[in-house]
Formats: sequence, C-alpha cells, structure tokens
Amino acid sequence: MIKHNQDGAVNSLVISLVLAVILLIAAAVFGGWAFSSRQDYKNNVDGKIKVAVAVAQAQSVVTEKAQLAQDEKQPYYTYQGPPQYGSISFQYPRTWSSYVNVSGSSGSALLDGYFMPPILSSVNDQTSNFALRVQVLNQTYASIVQQLQGQKTLTSNAYTLPLLPSVVGVEVSGPLQVTPGSTGVMIILPDRTNTIEIWTDGTAYLSDFNSIILPHFSFSP
Repeated sequence: MIKHNQDGAVNSLVISLVLAVILLIAAAVFGGWAFSSRQDYKNNVDGKIKVAVAVAQAQSVVTEKAQLAQDEKQPYYTYQGPPQYGSISFQYPRTWSSYVNVSGSSGSALLDGYFMPPILSSVNDQTSNFALRVQVLNQTYASIVQQLQGQKTLTSNAYTLPLLPSVVGVEVSGPLQVTPGSTGVMIILPDRTNTIEIWTDGTAYLSDFNSIILPHFSFSP
C-alpha cells in the first residue's frame, strides 16, 4: 500500500511538471509575439503615421476638388424660351455653354437647344454627346410615345416635373435614337399640341440633369 501511494505521488509530480513546462512554453511564445508586435509598432509607427496622414490628405483633396467643381457651377444661368413654344424655363450651370435654335429650321424641332461644358462641340455632328438637349417638337405627345413603344431596348416610366406635378409625361432610358450610339435618359412631356423632350447623353452629366435641370424645369402647358 505504501508503494502504491508513492507511485501516485510520482505520477502527480510528473503531470504537474509537464503542465508547468507547457504553461512556460505558452508564456514564452506569447511573450515573444507581444514583444515582436511592440517592436514592430515602435520601429514603424512614424511610417504608419505618415501613410495614414497621406491617405487622409489625398481624400481631403478629392473632396475639396469635388466641392470646388460644384461651387463653380453657381450661380446658375436661367434659360427662358419664347411664349409660342410654352415659355420653357430652367436653370443650368454657369460653366456650361449653350446654343438654342428657335427658328424652327431643325426639321420637326421648333426649339432645339444644346448645352455642354465648357464649350460646345459642333451641333451639326449627330454623334456628339451633350450634357443637355432640349427640344420642342411639332408632333403630338401621343405620336411620340407610340414611336417609343416599338423600341424594345428602352425602359420607360411615368414622370412628372417637380414644378409641374399636374403634367404627366414619361421617362425613358437606354439607347436614344436621337444621338446614335448614345445611351442616356430622356423626359418626354406634352406641351399643348407639341411635345417637349429633355435629355442627357450618357451618364457623365446625369447627376446635374437630375439635381439641377429637372428640379428647375418649367413651362406653360
């Protein structure tokens, strides 16, 4: 019985020693990792701070340039069209150039407007993309919408101008036939016996189209 107790004591001692060694090794590993991390932070903290500052400065420059670009657009210019074509009125960025033909010589367009920053490309080039186009067509709204129904590549939804909620038109997006090869957004509205079309080519000026042009667009239906 005495020998058994001695063996048990020895086994317990061995187990305790093994556990102590394991704990010692774990502590050494953790200590080494903590020391290495601390040394890395200590040795590289200046570089890390410089990188963080550079990133913050770059982001600040981008934000400032974007804000400056927006500020340069104001105060907005106002276009006021002739009464016989619905007295169209809207605002647009002062950084844009414009050309509006109201002679009725552009085919079926009684009024034909082109807007682009900072200068206009040739208005006679049918492949040119513009920030804004505005037309008053000598065609009924119903006939224009009927023509659109045959264009399966276009997406359309009912639309009302913020300043004229009583006038219901349609918003179409996709490849617009008025500018070959261009995908854009167009608003089509009834204007007495005529039709108003407002659109932007592509997506480069879609934000201005939605936030500046359309909220300020009005006419006398």
